[in-house]
Amino acid sequence: MQQNQALLSAYGPMPRSAWIFPALAVLFFAAATALGITFKPSASGLVFAVLLLVILFGTVFAAVHHAETIAQRIGEPYGTLLLTLAVTIIEVALIATIMLGDKAVPTLARDTVFAVVMIVCNGLVGACILLGGLRYREQDFQISGANLYLSVLVVLATITLILPNYTLTTPGPLYSTAQLIFVSLVTIILYSVFLYTQTIRHRDYFVSGADGSDHAAQISNRTLMLSIGLLMVSLLAVVLLAKKFSLVVDAGAALIGAPSAFAGIVVALLILLPESVAAIAAARNNDLQKSINLALGSSLATIGLTVPAVAVAAYALDKTLVLGLDQREMVLLAMTLLLSMLTFGTGRTNMLFGLIHALVFAVFIFMVLVP
Repeated sequence: MQQNQALLSAYGPMPRSAWIFPALAVLFFAAATALGITFKPSASGLVFAVLLLVILFGTVFAAVHHAETIAQRIGEPYGTLLLTLAVTIIEVALIATIMLGDKAVPTLARDTVFAVVMIVCNGLVGACILLGGLRYREQDFQISGANLYLSVLVVLATITLILPNYTLTTPGPLYSTAQLIFVSLVTIILYSVFLYTQTIRHRDYFVSGADGSDHAAQISNRTLMLSIGLLMVSLLAVVLLAKKFSLVVDAGAALIGAPSAFAGIVVALLILLPESVAAIAAARNNDLQKSINLALGSSLATIGLTVPAVAVAAYALDKTLVLGLDQREMVLLAMTLLLSMLTFGTGRTNMLFGLIHALVFAVFIFMVLVP
């Protein structure tokens, strides 16, 4: 009954922010373009940056809200696929704009993918398990589903972030064109099969209790059509604002003296924020399974879809794409994957697991700022 009420609340009357922020984003871009306003390190530039970030974050939340609304109506597997594609479009737009812009950043895709894995598997998972453990002592989840998530994640992370350092065709942390095409195809195939397994073949591995109930009838045709239109507007607005966002990120990194990896963390945080809020809320409601689905699903989608998309953009524009991590980052990645396998190996979690993941995330952030 409580779940029914929550769904009615989530998919009932559309919140004002779901249409206000997309409209503000379009107006903001049109006004800034028409008046030639851009970010500059000054008082007026600070106001511009704050407005841009607030509108951009709000528009990302709106896009995810509309994608979830449509996904709830159309059902699986198309709902999950739509939500994944919406988030991926936002991610690719931000990465491609910054990485392939006037000041090329060939490592941004690598930094963003690595940041997503570290934020999800340590920061988000740690927060969910810690908060859930403090409130409920222990929480249960499906081991079979978690094992599938981690199996795919280990393979995707290894072939995209570690293997480029050890190939012989090209020197350095790079794939040759043929290697990049092959790896992109492999990641797409693996993620597609995983999506089929999650939504059709073995859906019961990823649901708990009443999660399998169908509440699609609660969404009216009017709400559905409105969400489709506003989703398109939201995605377009994010793509249009990506260039202006990149200027703010570059200036902010230069101001605090942060390394190039800082931009990847900012992009990852922007993309993951809506799903992070939902995952933490689910953990506090004693639904850790939903938290795991949101968290680990985000990391798989990032590697499985974003890397191939950015690879196509880099190849089309003849830009260099650096994927291999350095030795320090590979150690952090290996520790994260090993810790995740131990955490999700029993089907029950407690606050200590969450604290360990949170501390590893703190180490990651510290090592980025103080390498």
